[in-house]
Amino acid sequence: MEKISATLALLGILSLFCQWLGWKLRLPAILPLLIAGLILGPALGVLNPDELFGNLLFPIISLGVAVILFEGSLTLNFKEIKNHGRMVTSLVTVGAAVTWVCVTLAAYWLVGFSFEIAMLFGALVVVTGPTVIVPMLRSVKPTSKLASILRWEGIVIDPLGALLAVLVFEYIAYSSESGNHVLMALGLMLSVGFGLGALSGYVVGTVLRKNMLPHYLQNTAVLTIVLAVFVGSNLLREESGLLTVTVMGIWLANMRGVDIAEILEFKETLTVLLISALFILLAARLDSSAMLDLGWGGLGLLLVVMFIARPLSIWISAIGSSLQSNDKWFLSWVAPRGIVAAAVSSLFAIKLENLGYEGAQHIVPLVFLVIIGTVVVQSLTAGRWAKWLGVAAGSNQGVLIFGASPFARDLAKVLQARQFRTVLADTNWDNIRLARMDNIPVYFGNPASEHAENYLDLTGIGRVFIISPYRQINPLVSFHFQDVYGMHKVFSLNSSEASSARHQMSETHVKQLSLFGEHVSYAKLSSLVAKGAVIKTTNITENFTYQHFVSRYGDGALPLLYIKDKKIQVITGNAGVATIPADVELVSLISAHALQEAKTASQTQTDTAKTT
Repeated sequence: MEKISATLALLGILSLFCQWLGWKLRLPAILPLLIAGLILGPALGVLNPDELFGNLLFPIISLGVAVILFEGSLTLNFKEIKNHGRMVTSLVTVGAAVTWVCVTLAAYWLVGFSFEIAMLFGALVVVTGPTVIVPMLRSVKPTSKLASILRWEGIVIDPLGALLAVLVFEYIAYSSESGNHVLMALGLMLSVGFGLGALSGYVVGTVLRKNMLPHYLQNTAVLTIVLAVFVGSNLLREESGLLTVTVMGIWLANMRGVDIAEILEFKETLTVLLISALFILLAARLDSSAMLDLGWGGLGLLLVVMFIARPLSIWISAIGSSLQSNDKWFLSWVAPRGIVAAAVSSLFAIKLENLGYEGAQHIVPLVFLVIIGTVVVQSLTAGRWAKWLGVAAGSNQGVLIFGASPFARDLAKVLQARQFRTVLADTNWDNIRLARMDNIPVYFGNPASEHAENYLDLTGIGRVFIISPYRQINPLVSFHFQDVYGMHKVFSLNSSEASSARHQMSETHVKQLSLFGEHVSYAKLSSLVAKGAVIKTTNITENFTYQHFVSRYGDGALPLLYIKDKKIQVITGNAGVATIPADVELVSLISAHALQEAKTASQTQTDTAKTT
């Protein structure tokens, strides 16, 4: 018992360290997790999951995979798929089918799998997943369009690919029986999976929608119900549990009036821990000789996955799209396989071995070979490939603005008009709705949350403006993005009330990061906009200097930033107005009174000129 406790504690510490290392190195966490598992298992023999957990290992993996699939299916909102273009829809349907067929045939011919096992393997490696795509995109930095396609492909194909694998496995599990019995057994399993999944999703959704549970119990209740439904489904019909929880999550994701944001965030936090621990355990179970036994057939299959299946799926899916050849070649190279494939394949391999299927023992080593090959090779080469093709985003001059107030929306429109990618994030739905009406990209929620890690598209973003009234959240957002972009790329409105003993910085640093000046607060900006102040752009030249600008508008003008050589320079406590050079476009907030006075003075000059 003490050994099991010590091992679980070690798994927790290692999981945390590997996740941190992946974040620090801007690499998918799957790599350090894989290395840790291989070192503890095959290399040193310190961790032997089968010996340690015995008969509990299979239930642990089963329940972990059930939670992972449920969390993944919660992200499958059909409306959002439509909103992200025909290319994403084609990739997760036509492209997935092409990949499945290519990999199935390769596994059948090159590795010698039976056709049934080859079909299952093909379904398993269809999945990419956001846990490997998102870290890679942060380091590669392709154009916004390509990053969006890859990110949403990973999010959507995660549950769809897992669902396909579950259906193929169920077919294999019943295929050894007589023809009519196969159809009846498979039909019963599908009925239980889809029926109980839809019913469970509807019941849970109704409970959440009518607030029948106190807020603090909702996350715990949903997790408990998911596990209960998984076990209950398996009792009703063996092997139907994974299908049931997947359908349950999809139903909840598409049910009207159900807010699953907090549940999804809780599940993602839990899934990070589950995925990390499971992956170390699964990697530790690998037999190093099993991967070597795959021989040239395994290497050939990996090459088919990377150089035939993926390019074919991209080029066929892109028929009729606006993608250029270079875009397609880049997308053809980036398709790393992730933790979902490893977890589901390990679970199915154990089940198939128990059923006596020949070749089932080779599924897991082969899946891990594909994961290692795609993640390592593509992580190391995708950046250079993007630059060579000319699809890298270049210097990130875009802005993420936390807070979608009227002032923030007006500023975003000015920046968008000058081709700077601008995203507004807010926890207030009314602000987000109004920003959407202005065609500004938005994120509803806390941009420093786990949910935002996968769903907030930061392609092209290079700095963060914190313009929100949320004094408790602002410091968290600030410190989060300082870790992402660096300390000097995150700017916040100065508010002495918002700082606490924990979050206080040096006076010099506060001045450096004080957005729009040391004495500009959210209240001041809101008051000015409410009284009719507008954001105005002015060309500062040698003939019309900043001094002329001050003479025209006086104290009624608040300089915000200026644009020079297609780059944004923020006005802060240190970079004050005295440093504004010539040949720039100045963006400033001008009060209604100052605008009126300038207009009157201009009219007077015009009348005087006409008189003379």
